[in-house]
This record gives sequence, structure tokens and C-alpha cells, in this order.
Amino acid sequence: MLSINKIENAAQVNRDELFRFGTALLFIVGIMLFTIVRVESGTDGVLLVIAAMIGGYMAMNIGANDVANNVGPAVGSHAITLVGAIIIAALFEAGGALIAGGDVVGTIKKGIIDPELIANRDTFIWLMIAALLAAALWLNLATALGAPVSTTHAIVGGVLGAGIAAGGWGIADWGQVGKIAVSWVISPVLGGLVAAAFLYLIKRTVTYQDDVMAAAKRIVPLLVAAMAWAFGTYLMLKGVKHIWEVSFLVASLIGLGVGGMVYLIVRPYVMRLAGRLENHKQNVNELFTVPLIFAAALLSFAHGANDVANAVGPLAGINEAIVGGAVTARAAIPTWVLLVGAIGIAIGLALYGPKLIRTVGSEITELDKTRAFCIAMAAAITVIFASQLGLPVSSTHIAVGGVFGVGFLREYLKVNYARMVDEIRDHHSDDSPEAVEVFLERFAAANVTTKGIMLRELKQKNGSQLLLKGERKGLGKIHRLELVKRSLLLRIAAAWLITVPLAGVLAAMFFFMMRGIMLP
Repeated sequence: MLSINKIENAAQVNRDELFRFGTALLFIVGIMLFTIVRVESGTDGVLLVIAAMIGGYMAMNIGANDVANNVGPAVGSHAITLVGAIIIAALFEAGGALIAGGDVVGTIKKGIIDPELIANRDTFIWLMIAALLAAALWLNLATALGAPVSTTHAIVGGVLGAGIAAGGWGIADWGQVGKIAVSWVISPVLGGLVAAAFLYLIKRTVTYQDDVMAAAKRIVPLLVAAMAWAFGTYLMLKGVKHIWEVSFLVASLIGLGVGGMVYLIVRPYVMRLAGRLENHKQNVNELFTVPLIFAAALLSFAHGANDVANAVGPLAGINEAIVGGAVTARAAIPTWVLLVGAIGIAIGLALYGPKLIRTVGSEITELDKTRAFCIAMAAAITVIFASQLGLPVSSTHIAVGGVFGVGFLREYLKVNYARMVDEIRDHHSDDSPEAVEVFLERFAAANVTTKGIMLRELKQKNGSQLLLKGERKGLGKIHRLELVKRSLLLRIAAAWLITVPLAGVLAAMFFFMMRGIMLP
């Protein structure tokens, strides 16, 4: 009976995989047929069909990999179901791409190579196709390995590698490449620090207080209003910049107005909901459910508006080169090209997104709604301030860094608390077990200020700390292993480091292959 169940489960997995592959293939074939109808016969027509198919493949991989960062924490914290997250993200990603995706897009991503040094139109077309294919293949592999990577870095690596293959080392803007390399460190560190700072703020002002719900009534509306300001500003700067480009000051003032309105709406809601909940820190999580759903939607909208260019930018450039007959650094985006990106992102998310959503949402560290809220805040605030300071950052790295940030903070706090408990037990070693438990219950129930007073009194009585340094290190190691998965940290960091060089090498290989095939 057990063997039959195993066979049935294996067959179901194969059927699911076949369905996903078949659906993705139908989308690519649909793009092929649609493009064939639109183009004239000949070499140029064939190249545009191939480019459109690769662009659709790239868009699906963006949906499968990058979108997980927007909705993963909300799913991992159980603020929303996996199916609900996929529906919301697909709608808002596509909406962001179609509404605010822009009429013009940079074909040479981030200005990392000089288009004037590209020999001719055909070379430019081969370069862009090679870059798209290399980036898409790497994203596909990263998704299969369960590693969330930056799609922007993937396409940058592809353009850089194919550009060097086409025009030599001098074609690259190495200063810009250096900035991108710096973002590998800046993005996750900033994201982790900001997320951890917000989590610590919530702990100190709410969950460490004697009357948790009374503190939540005061603080949570302010936090949600701050989040509304952050997302209002973020969307003005990043989400709708193609429709209406505003300064940071104007965007901040609009965000401030949005935050004020949200505060007036949210405060009565929080007061009512908190009044029905018991005075326990775990119940604070329920107050962040609705804000997290909105955060997932808004992050998806902004992501669709910005990162659709990673899929359709090179495709738009190829279309412009073929139709207009000229190489250009910026190209108009036809509606059909924008649709390829929008629909591809939505399909890739629905078919292959759950794997990375689970990785970001639950496999790195355990997330509740409070922690997921802090990660969403970090994603918006870090991008806002980094962009104003001119620091290159990746939204993918920020979000994943935020997940690790809250995990390491929890780890640090739990290790410290465990050390405190051991000090208490050691001090009461001569007392009865009942007396020790009574003191520990008082200690656990006390707020953070009272805990500090109790510990200082213990140290004054004892004269020194009671745990040896080696014992404290051993205890910390146990807790770290329980709270943050180190193997995932190493896997993701390795994937980030090799994204640009690997995509570059693949793109260079594809460019040489295409040139060898196309040249007479």
C-alpha cells in the first residue's frame, strides 16, 4: 500500500511539472505566432520572432524568481494564502507594467556599455538577443536551485558580457559596473539593518510593555501611517515615474498626505480590533494583517512598473533596430512588447513562483506578521533613501537581506535572553527549584526596564557574571542554528556573487555562436 502511494505521489508531481512546462511552452508558442503575423519575412523578421520568444521566456523567469520577494514574507507569516498572494501579485505586477511601465525604456541597461561603439545594427541585435537569453537561463537555473537573485543584475551581466564580446573591453563603463558590484554588499546590509531596526522598535515600544494592547493602540497606527508614507513616496519615485516624474520633496509630501489619511482610517480600526484581543504579544500580529496585504500589492505594482524593463528593454531595442533601422540607447515600447512582459511575469509567477515564495517566506527563518511588516517597510524605505543618496541597490537583495536581518535580530535577542536565564539559575543554584521558577516567571512577565533592574540586582549580589565565556558561545551557536538557516544564506550569497559574471560569460558565448551562424 505504501509503495502504491509513493508511485501515485510521484506520478502527481510529474503531472504537475508537465502542466507547468506545457503552459509555459504554449505562452512562448503564442508569442511566436503573434509576432510572425506582425513582421515581414526575411532575416529581420526571424530575428524579431526569436527575440520576442526569448523576451517572453525572460519575463516568465522574472515572475518566477523576483516576485517572490514582494509576497514571500506575507505568505510566510500567514497574512495571506499562497494562492491569494499569486493572484494579487499577478494582477498588480501586470497592472504596474501596463499602467506605469513607461513609453520609453533604456535598451543598454544602466548605461554599462556605450552603444556608439557597437559596429552596426546587426551586431546590436545579436548582442541584445544574447544578453536576454543568458539572463533568462541564469534566472531559470537560480529558481530551480531556490536562490532569489536580482534580475537587474542578470540582465546587466548579459549586456556587459555580450557588449565586451562585440566591442572589446573598452566598450564597458567600468565605473558603473563597480557601482553595481558595491550594491551586492550595500543592498542586503541596508535591508537587514532597516528591517531589524523596525522590529526592535516594535519590541521595545509594544511587545516588551506590560500592557501590550494599550501600547499597540498607540504605536501600530503610527507604524501603518509611516508605511503608507513610505509606499506613497516609493510609488511616486519608482512606480509612476514614467507617467509623472516628481522630485523627492514632492513625492515625500504626497506620501505624507497619504500617511495622514491612512492614520485617520487605521486608528479606529486598530482600536476596535485591539479591544477584542487578549493582552498578549502574539495577538499584536493580527493588527498587521491588512497592512501586509496592501504592502504585497503595492510592492508588486512598483516592481511591475520598474522591472518589466528587464524583460522588454532589450526586446524594445531590437524592435526599434529592426523597424527603425537604427541603434539607439533608448527605445519606444510598443504595446505588444509591454504585453509580452506583463503577461509573462504573471504566468511565470503562477507556474513557478511558489518555490521562491516559500524560500523567502518560511525557509530562511520563521516569520510572523510583525516581522513581515518590518521587511516590507525595509524594502520601501531603503530604496527611497538609497536612491536619493545615489547608492546602487537591488530590491531583491534588500528584501532578502531584510528577512535575514529580522532572523539575526531574533537570534541575538534569544541568545541574550537565554544567557540571562542561565545567570538567574546559576545565582539561585542553592535555592529550591520552586523559588527559581517563581523568579523566572516574574522575570519573563516583566517589561524590558524591570528585567534590567532585576539583572543588575543579581549582579550586585553575585559580584560578576556567572557564565563562562565558552559556555555563552556554545549557547549562542545552538540558538543561531535554530533561527536562521546558514546553508540558505551561503547558497543565496554565492548566487548573488556569480550572477553578473556568469550571465556575462553566457552572453558572450551566445553572441559568438550567433555571429558565427549569421555571418556569411
